[in-house]
Amino acid sequence: MSQPKILIAGGGIGGLSAAVALLQRGFDVEVFEQAAELREFGAGIQLSPNGNHALDSLGVFETLHRLANPADAKEIRLWNTGKAWPLFNLGDAAVRKYGYPYMTVFRPDLLRVLADEVRRLKPDAVHTNARCEDVEQTDHQVRLKLSDGRIFAGDVLVGADGVHSKVRHALFGQAPTLFSGMIAWRTLIPMKKLPEKFRRSVAVNWVAPGGHVVHYPIQGGSLLNWVGTLEGGQWNSPPWTAPADIEQCRTAFADWHEDIREMLSHAPSVTKWALCGKPLLDSWVKGRATLLGDACHATLPFLAQGAVHSIEDGVVLARCLEKYADPVTALERFDSARRPRTYAMVQGSAENTSRFHNQALATVETADDFISREWQSDAISERYEWLFTYDVDTVEI
Repeated sequence: MSQPKILIAGGGIGGLSAAVALLQRGFDVEVFEQAAELREFGAGIQLSPNGNHALDSLGVFETLHRLANPADAKEIRLWNTGKAWPLFNLGDAAVRKYGYPYMTVFRPDLLRVLADEVRRLKPDAVHTNARCEDVEQTDHQVRLKLSDGRIFAGDVLVGADGVHSKVRHALFGQAPTLFSGMIAWRTLIPMKKLPEKFRRSVAVNWVAPGGHVVHYPIQGGSLLNWVGTLEGGQWNSPPWTAPADIEQCRTAFADWHEDIREMLSHAPSVTKWALCGKPLLDSWVKGRATLLGDACHATLPFLAQGAVHSIEDGVVLARCLEKYADPVTALERFDSARRPRTYAMVQGSAENTSRFHNQALATVETADDFISREWQSDAISERYEWLFTYDVDTVEI
């Protein structure tokens, strides 16, 4: 019998994770990426122990580990005074407790490592300049139509084509883009331009009424990944990201602590991102097609799980397709296994907005009480333990 063929729309982190996991299990995989090359926005991401467990399942953890920065700790700092509160230790303690470290990595490095593994397993698996346009199904196959008229047939289609997914549109109809009212300013700052105090292997979260800033080192400590998010933004239509005026960014954070202003004084450029989502679906599956990653559970980036939950999706999807011979059954089991967890991640991230942007953070006195309550060890454990202990290889499917 021929290998079951899986079509994957989208060559991002989620799509390539699924491709690796499926190729490992003997499926024939074709990946369709609309861009001329596989690429990710040049920024950092945090990979928690559960994400690194999933990457180890894909066989790429050690390669990525060599390119990553260890995150020894996370801490909260107050926007105006700089007062710091330690959150939790993420170095050797994370390995002892969860089996894997907490790392900060350059997004293009993660994508490249996944793409290299896909091509090692199947050199011609990835098709670039392949924009998805429509989906057709019969009882026995699914067909993906590209914008240039080409049609590819397979046993299963995976829509991993992001928050503005064409596959989602084809399967479930048009859905509105939900702008959160928050805008993220992103920049990469050469570490050599910054004073020594910014070179710690710590993920720092500055919190303020109506906004927060996250920064941490990436690429062997050569770059500082900096993201500042503010409420009260206006953004009415696509594109949902755009180059921005660095002076506007500096003005937006002019009242913040001198460390924030100092970092931004060395920022070479900045990009603005409208933080958007889509309505949550009651099911990701229609016949022989399913959604995966941001196409079905786009999230605010306030729980540091955005890339991680797409990687987890890829491994669990492959396990389901391997276990159940009937593709429709396999996809329904994938939906049942992953949808509750990812929607809990989306909810947890949204709930962190009020912790990062609370009006109680206006002064040291009120911030002390608020942070002592919201970020004490039991509260942290309740919010993160269920994330970090998840095992993609053994979770029930």
